[in-house]
Amino acid sequence: MTASSPLAEAPLGVFDSGVGGLSVLAELRRAMPQEDFLYLADTAHVPIGGRPDAEIRDLTARAVAALHARGAKGVVVACNTASAFSLSHLRERYGPAFPVIGLVPAVKPAVAATRSGVVGVLATPGTLRGTLLRDVIEQFAVPAGVRVLTAVSAELVPLVEAGQAGSERARRVLREVLTPLAQAGADQLVLGCTHYPFLAESIRAEFGDTFALVDSGAAVARHTRGVLCGAGLCREGGERGGVRYLVTGNPAAARPVIETLVGRGRHNVTVQQVTT
Repeated sequence: MTASSPLAEAPLGVFDSGVGGLSVLAELRRAMPQEDFLYLADTAHVPIGGRPDAEIRDLTARAVAALHARGAKGVVVACNTASAFSLSHLRERYGPAFPVIGLVPAVKPAVAATRSGVVGVLATPGTLRGTLLRDVIEQFAVPAGVRVLTAVSAELVPLVEAGQAGSERARRVLREVLTPLAQAGADQLVLGCTHYPFLAESIRAEFGDTFALVDSGAAVARHTRGVLCGAGLCREGGERGGVRYLVTGNPAAARPVIETLVGRGRHNVTVQQVTT
């Protein structure tokens, strides 16, 4: 472990286009309970998956710049779409002194775990359009002879953003897009968007144990801790850290959804509006 930097006491930034990255934030807090976090949700522009590639990169760059300006010591881009289009640009801009960590769809563990030889990926239009998912399929699934099937929906992210992850509408959409994967024999379902872990109960209600649900949150948290500690940026000791929640849209609309997803009554949730 590298000697601690003066920046070790600074918060770690976490960015998502909306509230989906809260699923990653939960894993980060489990892995690094002593850290403080700045969580920025670009709720003014969610969902971003259908936007042009250059606009996705611009929105992500603006969000990361806002976190950097507020004293973050690094950023986890907790959004599959933003990661697919922006990581190389961000790392070139900030360099190693400001770690930028992104998401990779959890195809590797799904391929290792499948018994049927068929893996499903539930993705957003943006993640499906980017090259990152194709790259990990080529790297891990193709050599193993595993068939990867994708399901895509533009409706699921807005439903989670609206606090309707358990609604009948969400379950109807999931039935429509995931039934072909179940019929094809998929036994692993990669949740290719940080919003989708919040749909786990609805998926299980519709499909029971048909799929093992696989996401990258815990792996990203372990990787983030390794990167921070390797750079002397881990905050060691002390009390459990806190979270500041920032949104680009209406904080009054975002607050009840955030409170529900992080656990109402267990957290003192204050949501601040910012401009990126």
